[in-house]
Amino acid sequence: MSQSLLDAPAKTTPAEKDPESVIDMSKMNEGQRAALELTEAARESFDKTSFVADLFMGRWTPQKIAKRLKPDPEKRREEEAFLGKLRDFLANEVDPDLIDRTGEVPDEVMKGLAALGAYGIKVPKNYGGLGLSQTAYCRASEILGSRDGNLFAMLSVHQSVGVPQPLLLFGTEDQKKKYLPRVAGGELSAFALTEQAVGSDPARMITHAEPTEDGANFILNGEKLWCSNGLKAGVMVVAAKTPPKMVKGKPRNQITAFIVDTSSPGVEIGERCRFMGLKALYNGVIRFKNVVVPRENIIDAEGKGLKIALTTLNSGRLSIPAACVGASKRCLQIAREWCTDRIQWGVPIGKHAAIAERMARIASRTFAMESMVLLTARLVDLDKKADIRLEAAMTKMWGTEKYWANIDDLMQIRSGRGYETADSLRARGEKPYPVERMMRDARINTIFEGSSEIMRLFIMREALDPHLKVAGAALNSQVAWSERIKTAVGAGAFYAKWYPGLYFPSGDGIPNLHPRLSAAMEYGSKTARRLARTLFHRMAVEGPALEKRQPLLGRLADIGADLFALAASCIRAQELIDEGQDQDALLDLVDQVAAEARMRISESFNAVGRNADKSGYKLAQDILENRYAWMEEGLV
Repeated sequence: MSQSLLDAPAKTTPAEKDPESVIDMSKMNEGQRAALELTEAARESFDKTSFVADLFMGRWTPQKIAKRLKPDPEKRREEEAFLGKLRDFLANEVDPDLIDRTGEVPDEVMKGLAALGAYGIKVPKNYGGLGLSQTAYCRASEILGSRDGNLFAMLSVHQSVGVPQPLLLFGTEDQKKKYLPRVAGGELSAFALTEQAVGSDPARMITHAEPTEDGANFILNGEKLWCSNGLKAGVMVVAAKTPPKMVKGKPRNQITAFIVDTSSPGVEIGERCRFMGLKALYNGVIRFKNVVVPRENIIDAEGKGLKIALTTLNSGRLSIPAACVGASKRCLQIAREWCTDRIQWGVPIGKHAAIAERMARIASRTFAMESMVLLTARLVDLDKKADIRLEAAMTKMWGTEKYWANIDDLMQIRSGRGYETADSLRARGEKPYPVERMMRDARINTIFEGSSEIMRLFIMREALDPHLKVAGAALNSQVAWSERIKTAVGAGAFYAKWYPGLYFPSGDGIPNLHPRLSAAMEYGSKTARRLARTLFHRMAVEGPALEKRQPLLGRLADIGADLFALAASCIRAQELIDEGQDQDALLDLVDQVAAEARMRISESFNAVGRNADKSGYKLAQDILENRYAWMEEGLV
């Protein structure tokens, strides 16, 4: 992972925007500068801020995530029919333990999923898909996640970052007509981005595509690593460097996205990668040797590849926490059954406070994460161009981490039986709860499609953006003094008005909330103002060095995520109460969500001022310099 906050993935602003105007790059080396220019050029600006963006400026605007869709009975029937068929198919035709044991998805399972339309859930009907909503897609991911992580990963990669989503967002009509019916009908797709030396730093990409003399084609060469679905994909999106363009007299790297048929001469399917979990993940090395790619296979335009990757990930990465919701519900089911049936010291183990606490945490986390997923998915259904960058990043970060905590709690509840494989349990005549397999499959969730570290850096880069726009040029040594002084005066006027307001209530609430939910929302509003003040204080103390204080920034991101989880839980609880669900049960559930959020938030605020960040960093650097080599003596 890059050491600079500003190397974190973001979305696309107009390429004409020069990051040098607000970010001082004078002390950066060439590699850092190239990475910054590339990622900053791939950021997107929006006229209106989102709920999460508002949090970091001290504004509490839950109404932005409380918008409801107008009911469409026919669409609802279509979605429920598909989800019901998917649920039945997974229950009756899929053996997750067999898939885990063999490392293969049976052909009949792949064909069955294709027959259901599961490869083209969001692809419009006129291109051969089901034409369902983002919410339906997330619910399908939840169902898949509750049954088998391999099938979820295969279908999620295919639809979220594979060919369907990039073409739906950026493809030409000819591209859509040519490729969408193929991928919606069951032809697997993939996205080839990562390389041996390229993870979150695309400026170091080696795979390149050079135009032919007549400009009609590009010649693609390079190698991609960890290409999920790559071993079975018929078509994939490949990100490659193309000739740089000139910006202010300087060459700037370009990354372009191409549609590549894997049957093309020169495409070589290399070694299969094997992992701790997801044993049937068709992931491997893909090599390109003088592959001819027609110019018309460029998605959007030259130089837009990183924009496509990051934009696609926004709504696409929602599927991962959605799957974590399904898996967490399975955790809750297993915990409930085991804590009822298992008797120790004369009572069911669920009666013991230490076990009951773990079960309560599983339930509260699951409700909060599902609320975050569904509310964010609904924003996409309300407006395909909605700015969900931060909501999606937070949901992915928070949801995957809380699912890992859930499966860890369940493992402890199940004890030795949790550590035992399902096949072994079955052979001994016990109910084969697959906790061991679920834990292995779960570990990747906080890593792929944006690791938790990258998500935190991305969130905080966006949180700092309003401040950079207001005062960034004043701190930039590369800007003329006259411009710096002018910016400083304007920034002073802005902060003189903005900062005092952080001590007074602001923003609109949600009408007709139950009083207990309103109390939780009032806490959220007050804490958002404290969050904004704390971020501003750290900016004043740290100055430009703040971007290097990644653990500190991560704590602020965590506070924002807990506030989002709390707001989403309150909004969804009220909706369910309005629909006739058990009011007392929902209020108790949200009380637990709020109590846990308060504890974590308090801990994070305390750690902003009192932490071991500097001493820990120094220790790590000393380790790298072999000052502690003696600690490794005696190893076999």
